[in-house]
Amino acid sequence: MPHNPPNPYIARFQAFDLLATLVAVLSSDGAVLFANAALEDALGTSRRTIEGSHFPDCFTEPLILQNALEGAGSNEFAALRYDAWLKRLNHDPVPVHVILAQTERQGEVIIELLPQEQQAKQDREERLIDQAQANKELIRNLAHEIKNPLGGIRGAAQLLEMEIESRELIEYTQVIIHEADRLQSLVDRLLAPHRRPHVVGDVNIHEICERVRSLILAEFPRGLKIEREYDVSIPEFRGDREQLIQAVLNVAHNATQALSERIADGDAQITFLSRIARQVTFGKQRYRLALELHVIDNGPGVPESIKDRIFYPLVSGREGGSGLGLTLAQTFVQQHHGLIECDSVPGRTDFKLLIPLP
Repeated sequence: MPHNPPNPYIARFQAFDLLATLVAVLSSDGAVLFANAALEDALGTSRRTIEGSHFPDCFTEPLILQNALEGAGSNEFAALRYDAWLKRLNHDPVPVHVILAQTERQGEVIIELLPQEQQAKQDREERLIDQAQANKELIRNLAHEIKNPLGGIRGAAQLLEMEIESRELIEYTQVIIHEADRLQSLVDRLLAPHRRPHVVGDVNIHEICERVRSLILAEFPRGLKIEREYDVSIPEFRGDREQLIQAVLNVAHNATQALSERIADGDAQITFLSRIARQVTFGKQRYRLALELHVIDNGPGVPESIKDRIFYPLVSGREGGSGLGLTLAQTFVQQHHGLIECDSVPGRTDFKLLIPLP
């Protein structure tokens, strides 16, 4: 019985099997020397079938890759990027971003394929993280700039109040003092996440969800149902319990505000759903395990006009909202090396909290 010798490239490129991106190693004529597990899944065929095949034939326009391989062979470039359509067994072609680079060996090329939605997701996450960092600096500087003159305004109004006798004029100084206090409270909330020390301990995410659930139901005893779908296998992790309660509470509060009409109609619903995500990448980092906590509501969805800015400070979708709840929630989750994402359509808004697990 013939015995196929083991592929010598498996030992060299075995680490590529840990990646979520699709990777193939080709010879300069386009033959597949190695295909990773993610590529195997995407193409819907076995590694044994892929290896040895002519890889340009996996694309709707094979000539582009063929020309790129010829360019790599004559050292025209170190790396090349372009967009293409990858053919899949029994499925429609999928758009991918192709990155082609030479290995350290002559006549050997690595092809990395990023599904376009995955590339867009990575770009969006990077923007969120950069934006949150810029927000943090802006808020901190702005709050300090406001804080100092605010104290002077309040103090001057108090001194003025002591000097005047007319009740009508005292009413004006009271307005100044009251508004200064209101601004002071806003500034304190802006500075809160940067002031408080990070208190780390063992955290159970379901205990946090239950605490938030009881707080929300105490506030809305009628018209709102809170469902739970927990994965009880999720382990405890190290984190700041109070910060995470505040983050989940802010997201849930945001949902209740969007649900005000449905609460009045008696058919509002929020769902807490927890899952373990494996081999995930967010914040430019790859994690073996991560907690996924979804806070899903059946409200009208995030308005299109603010969809890309909901985590900006002072952006609110409702009249009278401070626009700080989601900004602070994002800050608290990012202090746990995590991220909050939002996916919203009318009738279903899903805020996903991602936090790495040990």
